[in-house]
Amino acid sequence: MIMMLIGGAFMLIGMVVQGRLKSKFKYYSQLPTTSGLSGKEIAEKMLSDYGITDVQVISARGQLTDHYNPTNKTVNLSEVVYNERNIAAAAVAAHEVGHAVQHATAYAWLGLRSKLVPMVNVASRIQQFVLMIALGITAATQFGLPLIIAIALVGVTTLFSVITLPVEFDASSRALAWLENSGVTATKETAGAKDALKWAAMTYVVAAMGSLAQLLFLIARFASRR
Repeated sequence: MIMMLIGGAFMLIGMVVQGRLKSKFKYYSQLPTTSGLSGKEIAEKMLSDYGITDVQVISARGQLTDHYNPTNKTVNLSEVVYNERNIAAAAVAAHEVGHAVQHATAYAWLGLRSKLVPMVNVASRIQQFVLMIALGITAATQFGLPLIIAIALVGVTTLFSVITLPVEFDASSRALAWLENSGVTATKETAGAKDALKWAAMTYVVAAMGSLAQLLFLIARFASRR
């Protein structure tokens, strides 16, 4: 029951943050930049300014599907970001290139997160199933091994969520510094880009807090067994 309440609470918070994020990006997507560059052009310019020549900027379907893929070195921009010429597109394009810059400069937190991806993929697939078994067995018996396994799985996903925070904040910092110094956005436009990226970062903060709360509950449950 407590696990459901924790999950429900952070799901609700996540929905509120997602709603705020979408409204922010809708607002800033209506404000053009003085440079008049599209998201694709901004991404390519930032890559060029950093001397990165082996990363391709491509269009991806969907909304808020923007990401950097370190495996094939591509900056994937959603169609509205790829084609549009506004503050929201500038913020997102520069942020994703920020990840490409992290990759090119061997940013430690990005490297650590990448190493965890295979483990996280496995843990996320079986985590809920193991949790149900572990909590059921622990409630009925004193057998704690399933709960230990559940703690380990949640621990992996929590670690990944926490490590993601400095990666995302650093990418945004690189993006905003470049936008201002390159003149792609004016001062007021850079402030708008910062506001939009702040709410994008909040989604990762909520995810990390929810995962940490779940982990602490499981540890407390294990420690309180009679």
